[in-house]
Amino acid sequence: MHVARRFLLALSFLTRLWPAPKAPAEPEDLAGCLPFLPLVGLVLGLVVCLPFGFGLFAGKPWIQAWLAAVLSLLLTRGLHLDGLADVSDGVTAHMDREKFWRVVKDSRSGAFGAMALVLALVGQVVLLEALFAAGRPLAAAWIFCAGRCAAVGLAYAVKDLARPGLGALFMSGATLENCLAAVIVTVAAGVILTPTWGLAAALLLPPLSVYPLYRLARLVDGANGDFLGAAIVLGELAAGLGLALAF
Repeated sequence: MHVARRFLLALSFLTRLWPAPKAPAEPEDLAGCLPFLPLVGLVLGLVVCLPFGFGLFAGKPWIQAWLAAVLSLLLTRGLHLDGLADVSDGVTAHMDREKFWRVVKDSRSGAFGAMALVLALVGQVVLLEALFAAGRPLAAAWIFCAGRCAAVGLAYAVKDLARPGLGALFMSGATLENCLAAVIVTVAAGVILTPTWGLAAALLLPPLSVYPLYRLARLVDGANGDFLGAAIVLGELAAGLGLALAF
């Protein structure tokens, strides 16, 4: 599949910004989507944050941040937050391998999953408010790119543990070449869109934030799409914290 078509496939799968293809995607095409995750995040971030950079609700950063979080949630269908909730329910309920996966696969959300969602959404609003208040809407857009780069890194680290499903198809594309491409896109976008001092911390914190997911995957002998979704959310929050250090 052509490079542009794989990017659009990733955009359609991870967001509502592009219609889903009429024909089912081949496994190799889904694997080829992985290096485009940071670029998808950047496009999503720009769509979410640029209206406020152009003056929508100017001088009201809390409203801007809340609306940006709502728009992000709508455009991603809550896909990544669902992964965070599932993993949180699993890890806090049972550390036994079989029980962990039973809880993760359960469509019902438990107390720990709900708490994780609240903390994640509140954290996103607080961090976006800090960036909007500092007059940095482009830096706010970049954190969506950084979060997806964190997921690419996790996919590379745990691809040998991939469980059957869509997550495994994406993780099969986690080659060293694809991961380096994702990192290059993320760093280049960060250099352009974020302050230099904040960028250093914003690049360091996301890998640290997903390290517990890596350890968990080793412990329960598996990783799936929920792990990648959780990595995106944690990576976004960590990148936002790093940038907040600059203001």
